[in-house]
Amino acid sequence: MRKAIFMTGTGTDVGKTYVTALLVKKLKDRGYDPAYYKAAVSGNTRGADGRLIAGDALYVKNISGIDQPLDEMCPYIYERAVSPHLAAQIEGDPVDMETVRKGFEKACETHGCVVMEGSGGIVCPIRCDDKLILLEDIIKTLGLSCIITADAGLGTINSVVLTAEYMRRNGIKILGVILNNFHAGDVMEEDNRMMCEIVGGVKIIGTVAPDATDIDMTDEALDALFCEEE
Repeated sequence: MRKAIFMTGTGTDVGKTYVTALLVKKLKDRGYDPAYYKAAVSGNTRGADGRLIAGDALYVKNISGIDQPLDEMCPYIYERAVSPHLAAQIEGDPVDMETVRKGFEKACETHGCVVMEGSGGIVCPIRCDDKLILLEDIIKTLGLSCIITADAGLGTINSVVLTAEYMRRNGIKILGVILNNFHAGDVMEEDNRMMCEIVGGVKIIGTVAPDATDIDMTDEALDALFCEEE
């Protein structure tokens, strides 16, 4: 059985964390005992004690209602709102793959399943100094298959097709696409949904309406995310 899945996006600000939170909530409501994990997160604020707070992790925790400790959800937290590799160059504490792996394995051991979220889009440098770590390196090291989050609006055919093609070229399995900001019945967005499948060769497994509190996804599609690998 597949223990964990990876959430990536067609780019920054497509609602990946929002969709991830709703997916974790849906898994919790279905009895999966999910955990959330993210290798590195940038653009965070400090609490009253001066420590950086992993904003994405806190958001997912609050929306989904999971009781996972916040300090186990993301090992690398940066203040600058830039790519993790650049934030680490400025602030120090570059991402170490072994630290990421250990945190991920702990989440897998203590929960029924894990939803891991990426940083930015699929082409995201995580570290660049004496070592180069890209987001795809983390996905491959942990042996994960991916869901792509995309905005349902204008331009999504191009962004979904290019993201999917890059992932296939690099040996990353795509489980499906979730369209965010989807207006059911909108002529263009319904066509985008169809064309992403036809041109991109991907399956739209769910949609999220603006300001929704749930993903429009069948229980069968949800369960299929954790079925045996083909």
